[in-house]
Amino acid sequence: MITLCLYQTSNDPYFNLAAEEYFLKNFQENFFLLWRSQPSVVVGKHQNALAEINHDFVNSHNIPVARRLSGGGTVFHDLGNLNFTFIRNVEKIQEVNFKIFTFPIVEALKTLGIDAYTTGRNDLLIEGKKISGNAEHVHRNRVLHHGTLLFNSQLDALKGALKVDLSKFEDKAVQSNRSEVTNIAPYLPEPMGVEDFGNRLFSEISTQIAGSKVYLLTETDLEAIQKLSDEKYRTWDWIFGYSPKYRFKNKFQTEKGEIVLQLLVEKGLLVEVEISGAISETSGKKIEEVLLGCRHDLHAIESRIVIFQDVLHAENISPEYFAGKLMK
Repeated sequence: MITLCLYQTSNDPYFNLAAEEYFLKNFQENFFLLWRSQPSVVVGKHQNALAEINHDFVNSHNIPVARRLSGGGTVFHDLGNLNFTFIRNVEKIQEVNFKIFTFPIVEALKTLGIDAYTTGRNDLLIEGKKISGNAEHVHRNRVLHHGTLLFNSQLDALKGALKVDLSKFEDKAVQSNRSEVTNIAPYLPEPMGVEDFGNRLFSEISTQIAGSKVYLLTETDLEAIQKLSDEKYRTWDWIFGYSPKYRFKNKFQTEKGEIVLQLLVEKGLLVEVEISGAISETSGKKIEEVLLGCRHDLHAIESRIVIFQDVLHAENISPEYFAGKLMK
């Protein structure tokens, strides 16, 4: 079976994730891909996106949030992080094995003087610190396996974007396991940039694979991937609306006492809203009614409650502050 090898030039996280799905579902050949994305937070398919990200950090740094096709935990991408993808046809479910796909990565790193190894949690480590998280998705007789490789990633940004308070969320979504991480670059015997590292890795792994052939995207590929990116991967419905059902609870103090906020969210929409505590019952009920069916999204909530700014100001609460407490 021919394996098509592609070093993706796009740094658009939505395009890159769409490309994986496109190759998985529209080809019969095996694939090996390398790619990088601009700073972005990528949640697993079965995660609650809102519960996985630090809203203040992500918003202040204009970091986009994306959802991938595979399960597993949330990861941070930037141009110092290299991502690899294997897509392979399988005959038996036993062939869906993480080590089959991490082995060539470990071997390629050895040629660069890096002593990396796998763990039972499907990570790659150097001296006990994580350099790579991996996940898989099976479609019919094809498996997609991908992982990160932290080369010279901004680790402070990674930690800032993924620092969250899960105590406000109650759900059955897959939660991320936070591990101590490190970059590959400091462990190299000889310094090199991420571009050289990517080129060396691509050449080494492509050589390892029998029947490999370098593949270049066609105009048809580009148009199809862009369409999938625009119609699925960039959409709020996929990124946030796909999150499993969850409950959100928060409380805050006002001059009159404590206000408690409780939400039930399904497909990203507020299906139950309960506001209680130090707020008039009439005001609380009015706000509850107008929020039903609203997206659990800061701008959407702000646009709904702006009509109650006089009511909230009477309670000495700003609409912006109130909306923020419904999010984080």
